[in-house]
Amino acid sequence: MSEIIAYCGLNCSKCKAFKATQTKDAEEKRKIAERWTEGMKTRFKAEDIDCRGCKTDVISGWCRKICKIRPCADKRKVETCAHCEDYPCEKLKEFLSSEPEATKNLRKIRTAL
Repeated sequence: MSEIIAYCGLNCSKCKAFKATQTKDAEEKRKIAERWTEGMKTRFKAEDIDCRGCKTDVISGWCRKICKIRPCADKRKVETCAHCEDYPCEKLKEFLSSEPEATKNLRKIRTAL
């Protein structure tokens, strides 16, 4: 499977929710929903795990309920945050502080622009 880079730089194709959606693994979706509910103190159900990547119409409950980056990037109509004139904004810096792979992906994209 090829890489699907999200607005924030994460590789959607490596995401457990994305993989569980692709394989239609109901048990894995249930487990992910339990972990997210516990970790984020927001109620998630197995159907909230359905995701085909954050640039599609089928996005996870995490992207709908928690993510602050996706709505911003979508509103600005950028391919990724690396394409944004405000890169890196404070919102993105906060997120990237705990996501080294996303940081690397966005830097690579930004350098190629």
